[in-house]
Amino acid sequence: MKKLFALLFALAIFGAACGSGSSSDDSASSDDSAATDDSAASDDSAASDDSASSDDSAASDDSAAAAIPIEMWIAFSDDARLNFTKDRATEFNAAHPEYEVIVTSFDSYNTVFEQTQLAIEDGSPPEIIHFFEAATQEALDAVDGNGDPIFKSVTEAVAGRTEILGEPVVLDDVVSAATKYYTIDGSLYSMPWNTSSTTMFSNMDILAEAGISEPPTTWQGVEEACDAILALPDAPSNCITWPNHGWFFEQSLGQMGANLANNDNGRSGRATEVFLNSDEAIEYVQWWSDLDDSGDYVYTGTQRDWDGTAAAFNAQEAAMLIYSSSDTTVLTQNGADNGFEVKSSYMPYNQDREYVGNLIGGATLWMANGLSTEEEDGALAFMNFFSNPENAALWHQVTGYIPITNAASDVLEAEGWFTESPNSAVATAQLNDAADTPASTGALLGNFVAIRDVVTAAVEDILVNDLDVQTRMDSAQVEAQRLLDDYNELYG
Repeated sequence: MKKLFALLFALAIFGAACGSGSSSDDSASSDDSAATDDSAASDDSAASDDSASSDDSAASDDSAAAAIPIEMWIAFSDDARLNFTKDRATEFNAAHPEYEVIVTSFDSYNTVFEQTQLAIEDGSPPEIIHFFEAATQEALDAVDGNGDPIFKSVTEAVAGRTEILGEPVVLDDVVSAATKYYTIDGSLYSMPWNTSSTTMFSNMDILAEAGISEPPTTWQGVEEACDAILALPDAPSNCITWPNHGWFFEQSLGQMGANLANNDNGRSGRATEVFLNSDEAIEYVQWWSDLDDSGDYVYTGTQRDWDGTAAAFNAQEAAMLIYSSSDTTVLTQNGADNGFEVKSSYMPYNQDREYVGNLIGGATLWMANGLSTEEEDGALAFMNFFSNPENAALWHQVTGYIPITNAASDVLEAEGWFTESPNSAVATAQLNDAADTPASTGALLGNFVAIRDVVTAAVEDILVNDLDVQTRMDSAQVEAQRLLDDYNELYG
């Protein structure tokens, strides 16, 4: 592999800005460890030994020793997602003995970034790296000591081929929401993988007892449902919860058609301004604060607390949970195991504004630049194999992340999966219902993770210290703008 010398400054900013929290999607799981992504509850729930655990399941015979290694670093250390990935690597290695895909797991996206930074400095980054959506601009801007990009566009590398090493190329079949987010200047720079959105999970037993037949769809509906739920003789401790994470703020802006940044959310040009104190932003945070003041919403007291909020819902201490769809499978099953029905529905929106759409969380697989032809083809073949229709369908069933290709959805439809598991169809339907606008596509901007943290800290101040929403978000706006300006001085 070509030696890479430069310090990835953007990733250093990320490491400094983020603590131990997870994301989206999932925003995380989204999922940050998965939300924005990213974001899912289990992203940070299992630490890997010495921060990483290498896949030792690959064959170690003489042919494997001569195989071309393809290192893949991922941000999942929980058994379900890590084992899924290792199993696919084992299958690929068996079908392509000239290659050995080696999966290394880390306990969060933060750790992947930190370790990637060190590997780049050492000149030995992995061939495939798992980054979440908020890191997209930083990944695009990252260059080595010669000024060459650290990562290579997957579209450019595929170069119009329909199969690589006999593996059909699925890049053109990736679902619209993920394609729109990760396409820059007409090119998909990375291979979308775990993709989620923000949905709501309701304990239908509690709602039914309160005379509510369907989950509320609007902010006003949430308030009315909470009035009824908390009036029950055996009411839960609280009505609703969700993690204090900037990804939910972004989702609400998308719902209202408001951009997080200028230049069409960074889509028509580099983002140079952020809008944390727009009218729509203030409306969402004010609603959040009012819910907290009324006792309807419960804040666990911990930023980015995916585990704590899910635990409150699972223990029936909260009747509704707004969360990453990446945990649809586990949340639904937990309800069944504990004797209550869980129903997934769209994230509630502001009824006083036209609904525009929710955006994605999650992460993609980036391919290092400067690989040999053999390494590049091996990495591309594996990424396409990894998300072929059967594998993508199984990944969705194991987790709750949306089927990442249309063909995977067809496989699931043919199996009757969505009839059997209607909750699993909600996130895809919500993303499909979004208008094609920059607001509902999602933002591209530098220092995104640090800016998310600014939002999270501001909301905590408002909830815990009862600060005025407008005043606190005005100060957050100044801080976030400074972070973006600092980034653009280096990369703009």
